[in-house]
Amino acid sequence: MFLAMDTVFDQCSIAILDASGQVLSSRTETGKRQQTQQILPMIDAALSEAELRLADVEALIFNRGPGAFSGIRINTAVVQALSVAHDLPCVGVSSLQAIAQQAYQQYGLTQVYSALDARMQQVYFGQYAIKDSDKAGNQSGNQLDRAIMQPVLINESESTEQLLDYDSQTAVNLPIVGNGATLLTLHDEQVCYEDVWPDAVVIGQLGIAQFMNSGGTDAANALPKYLRNQAWKTLKEQGKA
Repeated sequence: MFLAMDTVFDQCSIAILDASGQVLSSRTETGKRQQTQQILPMIDAALSEAELRLADVEALIFNRGPGAFSGIRINTAVVQALSVAHDLPCVGVSSLQAIAQQAYQQYGLTQVYSALDARMQQVYFGQYAIKDSDKAGNQSGNQLDRAIMQPVLINESESTEQLLDYDSQTAVNLPIVGNGATLLTLHDEQVCYEDVWPDAVVIGQLGIAQFMNSGGTDAANALPKYLRNQAWKTLKEQGKA
């Protein structure tokens, strides 16, 4: 069993999934003002609904960012605390990969750019393409045997995750998904999907596939990814006020 959580996408979302990717419990509360008060009771409620204890969980999966600074801090801190208290491994999932995976599930897109509004006249940006997670060709019907969106690498070790200025243009004419899509300059006939918004279920499915492939990490290495070094800037400096 796996416990997944997200507080990065202006929501508090919790999901419990089994190793096949089947959802045992899922709940999402929109808005970000009450996340610190919501997350632990929501975890307790999800475990109760699934008739599980934290001792039954194989790993903790969380949205490691990039995205909202406070949201990243909340779910990272909760995962680290639960990991230490219950000796559980952690798996961090990219928010941009989750957006791409949601676009695949929602629209069947197999190659996309993910764009998440980063404020301060920039977007968080990455390129993703489908990769079959079932390397053995298993036809068992396991939900995680389906295709997984993976980052397109600049080189063997560096992904395309980066900050782009508003009005930048993508290298090629692929669909752009996420709430930062229309903040970029589009090619002729380039398609945008702004309504792609993953929840903890998608975070969990990606995390399980990652865990099965490479395992998890301890709490000390369950680290956020901000992309922006000055994530601590005030709302006014970020252009939010």
